[in-house]
Amino acid sequence: MKKNRAMDEIKKHQYSVLLCFFFILSHFCLQFKPVSAQTSAVFACDTATNPSLKSFPFCDVSLGVSDRVNDLVKRLTLQEKISMLVNTAGSVSRLGIPKYEWWSEALHGISYTGPGVKFNNIVPHATSFPQPILTSASFNETLFETIGKVVSTEGRAMYNVGQAGLTYWSPNVNIYRDPRWGRGQETAGEDPTLSSRYGVAYVKGLQQRDDGKKDMLKVASCCKHYTAYDVDDWKGIQRYNFNAKVTQQDLDDTFNPPFKSCVLDGNVASVMCSYNQVNGKPTCGDYDLLAGVIRGQWKLNGYIVTDCDSLNEMYWAQHYTKTPEETAALSLNAGLDLNCGSWLGKYTQGAVNQGLVNESVIDRAVTNNFATLMRLGFFDGNPKDQIYGNLGPKDICTEDHQELAREAARQGIVLLKNTAGSLPLSPKSIKSLAVIGPNANLAYTMVGSYEGSPCKYTTPLDGLGASVSTVYQQGCDIACATAQVDNAKKVAAAADAVVLVMGSDQTIERESKDRFNITLPGQQSLLVTEVASVSKGPVILVIMSGGGMDVQFAVDNPKVTSILWVGFPGEAGGAALADVVFGYHNPGGRLPMTWYPQSYVDKVDMTNMNMRADPKTGFPGRSYRFYKGPTVFNFGDGLSYNQYKHHLVKAPKFVSIPLEEGHVCRSTKCKSIDAVNEQGCNNLGLDIHLKVQNVGKMRGSHTVLLFTSPPSVHNAPQKHLLDFQKIHLTPQSEGVVKFNLDVCKHLSVVDEVGNRKVALGLHVLHIGDLKHSLTLRI
Repeated sequence: MKKNRAMDEIKKHQYSVLLCFFFILSHFCLQFKPVSAQTSAVFACDTATNPSLKSFPFCDVSLGVSDRVNDLVKRLTLQEKISMLVNTAGSVSRLGIPKYEWWSEALHGISYTGPGVKFNNIVPHATSFPQPILTSASFNETLFETIGKVVSTEGRAMYNVGQAGLTYWSPNVNIYRDPRWGRGQETAGEDPTLSSRYGVAYVKGLQQRDDGKKDMLKVASCCKHYTAYDVDDWKGIQRYNFNAKVTQQDLDDTFNPPFKSCVLDGNVASVMCSYNQVNGKPTCGDYDLLAGVIRGQWKLNGYIVTDCDSLNEMYWAQHYTKTPEETAALSLNAGLDLNCGSWLGKYTQGAVNQGLVNESVIDRAVTNNFATLMRLGFFDGNPKDQIYGNLGPKDICTEDHQELAREAARQGIVLLKNTAGSLPLSPKSIKSLAVIGPNANLAYTMVGSYEGSPCKYTTPLDGLGASVSTVYQQGCDIACATAQVDNAKKVAAAADAVVLVMGSDQTIERESKDRFNITLPGQQSLLVTEVASVSKGPVILVIMSGGGMDVQFAVDNPKVTSILWVGFPGEAGGAALADVVFGYHNPGGRLPMTWYPQSYVDKVDMTNMNMRADPKTGFPGRSYRFYKGPTVFNFGDGLSYNQYKHHLVKAPKFVSIPLEEGHVCRSTKCKSIDAVNEQGCNNLGLDIHLKVQNVGKMRGSHTVLLFTSPPSVHNAPQKHLLDFQKIHLTPQSEGVVKFNLDVCKHLSVVDEVGNRKVALGLHVLHIGDLKHSLTLRI
């Protein structure tokens, strides 16, 4: 039988000329949905229109959320409850409850993916920030949260005029495990610490209200896709039926920490389970993962939702259950609350009739869903009378929001190579700038996937041309089957400097499309080499991509004088690029992922989920934490136009962990101790103070990354990011960066069975070129 993947198809972002045809506007396309008759917010408990609703306790704002939800659930019939288990939730007119659409997206701005958001003449645009992979390269938690605040403001503004909902299924906190993954662009990279901190900050920006009411929500965020999800479609292996075989150590050490942080530190309102299986069990039907971990261990205050049509895939693609009703019952009994799709709406009644699921389980699910809406004020009457009631179209695409999009791209851009005398270019001395490449003047490429309709676009050609005279040659399209080398060389030879804007787009890497090769597509490398060979001035290679590229040829080529990575930089990407190229902004971004050589993906099976190297099989491991092979660029790489000096001001050489009398490790040599239950771990702190001096001629923001290399116990990472901070320094000034570490949290590792242990012995701290030895002892 043919599978129904209609809803999932909505989520696929295909870079198609046909889709853009009707809305081409100066080299970019806008996607609008038909104008909706709804121009005001959808909400329940409209007591002004229907005063009889005042008699219902669930409409009484003076009561607590729990009391209100309990009252509401008791008033619903079973069929009415079932209608609330799907993303397009039903209405209950007798209780004054309208239909509600749960599915909206806000990965890097309000997105038109999903039925919850509409762009039209009421709200034609929203601010489009860089894809998270570039934003994370800023290593700036304040920026992460500030972007979230702007996105939630624009979401609330759209909600007030009936064009969006209040529940956004963002961010994506999966680990960028393999460089071929098409959705790596949506993530914060390969490191669990950075991914966790990004997720928490973005969630707080989306959710936290300005009135200090901590249990109420501005909008509801969702951390996805839980868990070990990072294979979409590789050599015919698809996410719908992929079984991720993951060790408990890797699950707790790499894949789950961002989700745990989302719940415990971000108080996220939702977690989305993924399509794939983990160790033979579909995540959306795994009691241990959902009820056991998310709800039981982490105490999620919110709802658990499926990825779209996951239950359909569990039945049809994975053949995990025998009947549709068993599928519905399995997911609900496992702890699922909401189904993106129609499965629970169709088959839950049958599951109840067959005795596969109790109505009390359905009560639990709708209780979690309604509690989220209560916290959003959905049941508090007209939102015009609430805290964000004054927001509207005037609060979308404001000058401040658009400037923040530009600033986010500036902060994320990574300078990877810079020969003396190359960057920054002087606008006064450049009379002619050749701008060449398939991504030089393609606006739509800049916004990546899960995009909305941006306020405006500034392409690289536009941005660079605002400062100097430019000559443009496309050179080839993104696939670059045949490069127009001669035309490109002609303009390059006559120019004072050349900027080549190469890379990928959504036809190369995206949801449902993983890469096979990680080199520049087609003849792009040839185009770069040939252009560089005839250029008389600086040659700046700009790589616009979600994933890393094997550009070793350009690293080794002295004629390619500079390399910049700009990710998918959002609506203002071209302006931000120009700011860096001409020195209006001093680059400070750092790579959030390893850039591997092509030989790595030639050797490594993408479906091998192991993080740690295995010498017996020749498996080289993954990420900077475990991979020991050759790289093109490393995690954390990134240059500046300045030089910064580091000096360690304060750092202990020994730290003793107090253990109670009679502890086994007092009489027996121990390699590690328990990091969770050990009393000696309580409030055991460690201070690291670092003086940083800007010895350059430009002001700049410097990213300080604090790593540790722990003792070689429990197959621990060879290197691990503990913390990071930004420091802003004017020329020749200095400042002090202070790291306050929790010894048993930051200097612990995960053992082979998933328990967190404090590794005793020598830890080597790394900050830039500095190394400091620290011994943990008892």
